[in-house]
Parts: sequence; C-alpha cells; structure tokens
Amino acid sequence: MKNLRVVFITGLSGSGKSNAIKCFEDLGFFCVDNLPTALLPKFTELCTQSGSEISKVAIGIDVRERGFFKNFLEVLDEIKKENKGGSIIDGIRLERETLSELRKRADKIIDTTNYNVHQLKEVLTKYYLELEGKRLTISFISFGYKYGIPYDVDLIFDVRFIQNPNFVKELKPLKGNDKMVMDYILKFMETKAFLEKLRDFLKFLIPMYEKEGKSYLTIGIGCTGGRHRSVAVSEILKDYLKMNGYSINIRHRDIDL
Repeated sequence: MKNLRVVFITGLSGSGKSNAIKCFEDLGFFCVDNLPTALLPKFTELCTQSGSEISKVAIGIDVRERGFFKNFLEVLDEIKKENKGGSIIDGIRLERETLSELRKRADKIIDTTNYNVHQLKEVLTKYYLELEGKRLTISFISFGYKYGIPYDVDLIFDVRFIQNPNFVKELKPLKGNDKMVMDYILKFMETKAFLEKLRDFLKFLIPMYEKEGKSYLTIGIGCTGGRHRSVAVSEILKDYLKMNGYSINIRHRDIDL
C-alpha cells in the first residue's frame, strides 16, 4: 500500500476554505469538498490501492457536517438551530467553540482576515511547495503544424524559421533527437540566438508561474512536419531545464509520421 498525503481544510464560515481548495487543486492535489465523515476511510483506501494515481488529497471539512466531531454533536445541532433562528454573532461564537479543539491539533493555522484570494493562494503555494520540496513540472510537446496545433499547451513556439534538415539528403531519414540533426541546426547563428533568448525568457517566466501556484506547464514546439527541428529544439531545452533542477516530461507527437 502506497503512502497517501492528506490535508484537511477547515475554518470559520467565510474564511476562504473554497479558495484554499482551489489553490490545492492548482498544486496537484485531488480535492474533495464536504466529504461525509463516514466515507473517509473508504475514500483513503481507494486512493491507496494499487493502480491509483492519487498520491495527495485535500479534503474540505465543514464544521457543521454532522458526525465529524464526535464530542460536539450537541453543539453542532445547536449551531444549526442558531443559524436558522439566532443571531450571526451567536453563530460565529458557537462555531469558534466547536473549532477550538481542532485548532489545537492543526499543523498549520492561517489568519485569512486581511488576505484577498490571490494573497491566500500565494501563502498556501509557498508553504506547501516548500514543504514538499517540489518545483513546477514542465512538459514539452514537439509537433508538426501540418498535422494541427496541440490543444493542451500553455505556450507555443514556432521554429520553422530554422534551416530545415529535411532538405539535406543524409539528414532527411534521421530524427531531431539524432546528434547529426542537432549539430546541423546548431550551426546557424539564428538558431543559437533564438535558443539563448528563449532560455532567458523561460528563466524569467517559469518562476512567475511558480509564484502564481501553477504546478504544471506544457510548452509546444512546432515545425512543419514535427520530425526534425521541433524535436531537436525540445530536446535542447529539456536538457537545459533539467540542469536547472526542473522535472521534465517530453513527447514527440509527430516524429514518426
């Protein structure tokens, strides 16, 4: 059975629980809001079964959910009663009392009083990314424009301006991840200049995405047929970002077409 990381999110009404859950979704957590307590053991069991791709979950808990606090059933009933007919102040007071024991056991308490939704996301992202020691996961997809643009990308760069190895007899049957093809495109000054500027651009941009809380970034690199230039450029950028500590996935969509 694999390890499963579970984060419970709760707090006073209006404290930003829903926004926190959205933030955890961006951090790659599988999120569930208001899961009935009775289903929690079965839910975690399913997540830890062999074949499940879920490794971390965030569960939003509403303090008014019946059965969550065994010792507070009567108080919960009272809260529901007060929320129907009592004052807002009374409801807040009772909700604070109900949460007091859970507050003592919490690993992380965040006062959201003066946070807007963006500031809350920044705080959660910084804390949990640092806690996990993880960085943004970057995926490259090389493709050929004549087969269409991939729909699941965040950024696209067109490298059709680079000299085409397809018109060089000995290079045509090769692929962009062959050394001879890479050496060929790197002979040209425009290729070197483009790669230098693109590295600088990514060096600036990627930390901005991380600050915003983005967990995954997909970059499309396109040439005419998706066999030579886009493949070679994707591989070069992959090696560069790997050296800078990023987790990289790469797929050459049209390399064999």
